[in-house]
Amino acid sequence: MKRIASLVALSFVLAGCGGWEGGQTPGIQTVLEIKAWPNGKDRGAPREWRLHCDLAGGTHPAPEKACEQLFDLADPFAPTPGGAVCTEIYGGPAVAEVEGLYRGESVDATFTRTDGCEIGRWDRHAFLFPVRRTHP
Repeated sequence: MKRIASLVALSFVLAGCGGWEGGQTPGIQTVLEIKAWPNGKDRGAPREWRLHCDLAGGTHPAPEKACEQLFDLADPFAPTPGGAVCTEIYGGPAVAEVEGLYRGESVDATFTRTDGCEIGRWDRHAFLFPVRRTHP
C-alpha cells in the first residue's frame, strides 16, 4: 500500500509535466512497478523495472515501445475470466507482478504460466517483463 501511495504522489508530480507523445491523455497517469521471477518466486530475487508512460521512461529497457504496446491492449490487467476453458499445459514456474497506476486506475496484477490461458496472457504482456528462464 505504501508503494501505491508513492506512485500516486509521483503521478501528481508527473501530471504537471505534459502528456506522452504516443497519444496518452495528459493528466491520466501510467506509472508501473514490474517484478519478474523467470524461474519462480522460490528461485532468487526478482528482476525489477519501473515504467512511466506519460513521459516514456523509467528503468524498463524499451519504455516507449512498451507503452505503445500496453495502450494497444484492451483491458490489459484484467484477469482470465472465471469459467474460461483453458488447456492443461504447464508453461513453467515464471511469475510476474505489476503494480501501480494504469491510466489513473490502480493496478495489482499477477502473471503466471500455469495453463494455456495464463500462458497466452503472459505472452500478450511479455514486453512488460522481458526475461528468460535461466534453467531447463
